[in-house]
Amino acid sequence: MFPFTPIELKLLITAVVFLLGCMCFLIGIFILISRGYSREIRSLASHSATIGQKGIANEVTGLVSSASELVIAINQLVRTSSGIGAFLMLIGMAMVGASFWSVQQIEMILG
Repeated sequence: MFPFTPIELKLLITAVVFLLGCMCFLIGIFILISRGYSREIRSLASHSATIGQKGIANEVTGLVSSASELVIAINQLVRTSSGIGAFLMLIGMAMVGASFWSVQQIEMILG
């Protein structure tokens, strides 16, 4: 009826969890490298700093407050994307560890 023995099924599930863990870890690294502080964010931060300086020179209070809010929003964006990347890396490591533990349990049963 079912083509796998219980041990083979546990090994298959462990292999899938290991592969998914590796994928999560690699995606987390990719997010940290690519989206952490990209070229667009750097450009936006430098332009908002320039706008803030011009607003201070011309005594335009609204412009300065808008530029400072923009810089705060950019910092939150960078923190959020870095947090997502770190979370994915942590989940990936946990999944790899769980698959290693599962293989050790299967070896104890067979051994």
